[in-house]
Amino acid sequence: MRRIVVGTRRSALAMTQTQWVIERLKALGTGHAFAVQPIVTKGDRILDVTLSKIGGKGLFVKEIEQALLDREADLAVHSLKDLPAELPDGLVIAAVPPREDPRDALISRDGRRFEQLPAGAVVGTSSLRRAAQLLAWRPDVRVVPLRGNVDTRLKRLEAGDFDAIVLAAAGLARMGWLNRVTEFLPPERVIPAVGQGALAVECRADDDEVLALVARLNDRDTERAVRAERAFLHRLNGGCQVPLGAHAVVEGDRVRLTGFVGAPDGSRLIVETADGTEAEEVGVAAAERILARGGDALLEQVGEGSQQ
Repeated sequence: MRRIVVGTRRSALAMTQTQWVIERLKALGTGHAFAVQPIVTKGDRILDVTLSKIGGKGLFVKEIEQALLDREADLAVHSLKDLPAELPDGLVIAAVPPREDPRDALISRDGRRFEQLPAGAVVGTSSLRRAAQLLAWRPDVRVVPLRGNVDTRLKRLEAGDFDAIVLAAAGLARMGWLNRVTEFLPPERVIPAVGQGALAVECRADDDEVLALVARLNDRDTERAVRAERAFLHRLNGGCQVPLGAHAVVEGDRVRLTGFVGAPDGSRLIVETADGTEAEEVGVAAAERILARGGDALLEQVGEGSQQ
């Protein structure tokens, strides 16, 4: 039986997610053997600069995708929020397993919720999306860049560098660290990143054996939700240099998506919602409504600012 090489980042969270996928593939009873290939990405190498300043797309996936294209790996496990809206030619998302909690989580040093933090409190996050929405909610706090793996960020909080930090709830759940959470931030107030909480299993489009195997892990509702979110991202041509987010939920045959684009300082957020039966159409409709309200000018302004 074929040996399947799985590409992934080296972080503890990435390894945990990869093993989760491998165990479910093994449970299918096909007899395949699996080997993990850790790969260092550009986003992992450069830790002293904010993501928005590094620029470009695919900071945490490009090297892994190249390994797939070079046939050094057969499939890859990603946090779906790391995938750009467009995949390289020859690669596809073969499965999106059931989604974890898509919300952001606040962990404070003294157990205070976000609204209870004192004026001037220092909140750490690596995300322009989070920063814009947190500042719109509480302009009196200081949002400071925080890079590194989940455990590194938690250690810096414990060391007193921050009063609170904001992380993805899904990563904390997968690492077994939900007991650290002070507060789950409501998704209607802090809209998650596109694909947050979901995993993407990526492989070559011409690898029929791996495609057929991995497809058995796909969750239809999660797939429809993230297709809507990624259509929203694609229409706005967004990346980590722009504060934007989208969260879709599936109810029966309908998909409802709420998305936003904002100014990095939180001074303006444009939020829109769309609903329908076709996932991609819902995502595009929400994006079009944002553009019609001046989102195009805001995106251009933010893009110019990130290059300075």
